[in-house]
Amino acid sequence: MMGLGLHGGGAAAVRFFLTQGAEVVVTDLKKGEELKKHLNGLRGANLKFVFGEHRKKDFVKADLIIRNPAVPLTSPYIRFAEKRGIPVKTDIEIFFDLVPPAQIIGITGTKGKSTTATLSYLFLKTKYRNVFLGGNIGISPLSFVSKINKKARIILELSSFELESLRKSPHIAVITKIFPDHLDRHKTFKNYLRAKENIFKYQKKGDILILNSLDGFLRRFASKSLSKVCFFDPEDVAKKYKLNFLTEADAVNISAAVKVGEIFKISQSKIKKTLSSFKGIPHRQELVAVKKEVQYINDTTATTPQSVVLGLEKFRKKFPGAGIILIAGGVDKGFDYKEMAEKIKKETNQLILLPGDASAKIKKKMKKNGIIEVKSMKEAVRTAARLSSRGGIVLLSPGAASFNIFKNEFDRGEQFIREVKELK
Repeated sequence: MMGLGLHGGGAAAVRFFLTQGAEVVVTDLKKGEELKKHLNGLRGANLKFVFGEHRKKDFVKADLIIRNPAVPLTSPYIRFAEKRGIPVKTDIEIFFDLVPPAQIIGITGTKGKSTTATLSYLFLKTKYRNVFLGGNIGISPLSFVSKINKKARIILELSSFELESLRKSPHIAVITKIFPDHLDRHKTFKNYLRAKENIFKYQKKGDILILNSLDGFLRRFASKSLSKVCFFDPEDVAKKYKLNFLTEADAVNISAAVKVGEIFKISQSKIKKTLSSFKGIPHRQELVAVKKEVQYINDTTATTPQSVVLGLEKFRKKFPGAGIILIAGGVDKGFDYKEMAEKIKKETNQLILLPGDASAKIKKKMKKNGIIEVKSMKEAVRTAARLSSRGGIVLLSPGAASFNIFKNEFDRGEQFIREVKELK
């Protein structure tokens, strides 16, 4: 197992292979102390850990290498193994190899896939007993593969990292919205698109591809698909279910999930009831607290400039008179920050930048004084609280990756939540 990861997926994969009687070696560049709480009680005579390094001898001896999706295909250890004919797969690929004939609904997109996947899961749960949710949302599908039968419905959130080496496609593929992301990994937008296209590339004639009819860019995928293409129209969904979408992103994400529900013949009343009780997903435009009439909002998963732009547009529309203090910045993923900088100038009262090379790029594009640079989340939150005014918003929306002073974007969000709760 190359890369245990910090979201539990690696631990679930290890546990699965141990139950199959395999001898497992977990190798990770992180030190054991960093990974201790993510081991989730893993132990056994057939389990060995190698932390703080990778060793070629572990890869040479392996019959199978499970690659954490965060590990790039260009890793010299991966190439070293492949040259020796040792198969390299992700837990998602293993799941597709093992799963019995059950319906898999795969959901991808640059933003919105977690919301769409969760809502789709909730819709299907109103009608079916055997419904499972996994993938990039933080649950390895190997953790529930033994519970699946031919009547099961499986919803998988699939990232570009999970799709790039996948050579099978789900029966129903959903694409929310795509714009440039992870260019530090994929190098070009074309490569990023190629990875995303795997969600429908291997579909068969009886399968389904779900696309937004109003998205001209995504409509081009229809001509590449061998499966049946089903379009959804956010404007029609809004009218049918009497929904008032704040942003285009909300409209797309919810409408895509509604389309999944309708394909499975979930009643209109059940869809309405589920939508009315849905409170969103943690770390995604999440209201953490209101303190001294200031709203603190955690949108740590906004890791692209366009995500920040969409978020600022949403909160400006929802709270037209509110002063917005934005906490942003971090590690660059190869983006141009011009549009984000212009939106920040227009919509925010104060910009607070976390450490990182992306922050330097944002600062350069802003071309104005008054930007506050901080060294920690604690300093960022306390500075924002001091500068905020009643009726205002403190928004964590980084537009960048987190791998410098944080373990990942969720750790960044958790630190924001913790610091906000400690405010008096």
